[in-house]
Amino acid sequence: MSVVLNDLESRLNEVHQDVVKWRRYLHENPELSFEEVATSQFVYDTLLTFQNLEISRPTKTSVMARLKGAHPGKVIALRADMDALPIHEENEFSFISKTPGKMHACGHDGHTAVLLGVAKVVSQMQSSLSGEVRFLFQHAEELFPGGAQEMVHAGVLDGVDLVLGAHLWAGLHVGTIAVRSGPLMAAPDTFRITIVGKGGHAAIPQQTVDSIAVGAQVVTNLQHIVSRAVDPLTPIVVSVTTFIAGTADNVIPEVAELTGTVRTFDESLRKEAPILMERIIKGVTEAHGATYQFAYKNGYRPVINDAEVTAVLESCLIETFGEDVVQTAEQTMGGEDFCAYQQVAPGTFFFIGAGNPEEGIIAPHHHPRFTVDERSLPMGVKAFVATVLKLLTQ
Repeated sequence: MSVVLNDLESRLNEVHQDVVKWRRYLHENPELSFEEVATSQFVYDTLLTFQNLEISRPTKTSVMARLKGAHPGKVIALRADMDALPIHEENEFSFISKTPGKMHACGHDGHTAVLLGVAKVVSQMQSSLSGEVRFLFQHAEELFPGGAQEMVHAGVLDGVDLVLGAHLWAGLHVGTIAVRSGPLMAAPDTFRITIVGKGGHAAIPQQTVDSIAVGAQVVTNLQHIVSRAVDPLTPIVVSVTTFIAGTADNVIPEVAELTGTVRTFDESLRKEAPILMERIIKGVTEAHGATYQFAYKNGYRPVINDAEVTAVLESCLIETFGEDVVQTAEQTMGGEDFCAYQQVAPGTFFFIGAGNPEEGIIAPHHHPRFTVDERSLPMGVKAFVATVLKLLTQ
C-alpha cells in the first residue's frame, strides 16, 4: 500500500491544477437541476481524454464512466452531483457565475471537479486494480425527486458492492474530513397549509374570519410538536418558511398560505409528524371558524451510512491523512438524495472540510457568497483514490 500511495502523491500533484481549473469553469457556467446539458457534456468530453474508461449517458443530463481493472474483484461506485441553484451570486472573485440568477452555492462544482480528478488518476492504474470503479456524475440533487433515483432506475448500481459519496462542507475547516456511521442527514419533507377564512374590511374585523390571525396561531402552535409532542432526545425540525396573505393594508384577506419543511431521522416519527400537524391545524382553524387544506409530501429518505463500509472508509482515511485530520461528523438536518443509492448497495457519505474563517470563507451553503477553500479539492481526490486503491488492490 505504501508504494502505491507514494506513486499516488506524484499523480495527485499532476492533477491538482486540472481540478482547480475544472471547478472554476463549472462555477462560471452553472446549470439548474434537470437542465445540466452543457455541464454533462463538459464532463463527458473531459472523460474522453482519459484512459481505459467506458463512458455512457444513463439519463439525459448525467454521465457514468466505468473503469474495469485487470483482475476480478469488488465493484465500487463513486458519486458526484453537478447541479447549481437559482441564486444570484454576490462573490467578487474572477470566476463568478456568468449566468444571472444561477450559481454553484453548494459546492457541486467542486464535487464534479474532484471526481473528474479521481477518474483521471485511477484510470492510469488499471493494471493494478482488481475489480471495477464506476464514476457517477449525477444531475439534479437539489430538486426532488432528484437525479439519484433516476440513475438507480437506469441501472448504474447493478452489480455494485458499495457506493461512496462526499460533500465539501462549509462548516468544517479545510484540512479536515468527517465520517459518521449510521444516520447522518435527515429526511427533508415539505408541506403546504391553506387557511380559508372570510375576507372583509380591516376596519370591521368582527365581520371577518381573519386568515392571517388564524395562520399566526397555526405557526405558533406547530412549534409545540418539537417542544412538547416529541421525545427531546429524538431529532425533529418543523419550520414554516413562507406565509403569503393579503394585498392591501385595509383588507383582511380570505386566504393565507403557509409552506415549510419537516426534518426527521426516525421513520416512525416521520410518519407521525403529519398526523400531529394536522391535529393542530384542524383544532386551531375550527376554533376560529376557518377551514383548511393540508398537503404533505415526503422528500428524500435519510442518509444512513452503512457501518461496515464506514469502518473501512474511516480506517483508510486515518491511514492516509492521520488521526488528527479525520473527525466524527455531526448529524445534520439537511437532506441529500445520496440515500437513493444506499437503498440498493451499502454506502457511506462523508464530509470534506471546505471552510476557512481566516480567509473569509464563512458563508453557509445556499448563500449568495458561498464558496470553498480550493485546498479542499485535492484532499477530496486523495480521499477517494486512496480508498479505491485500498479496496481494489488488496
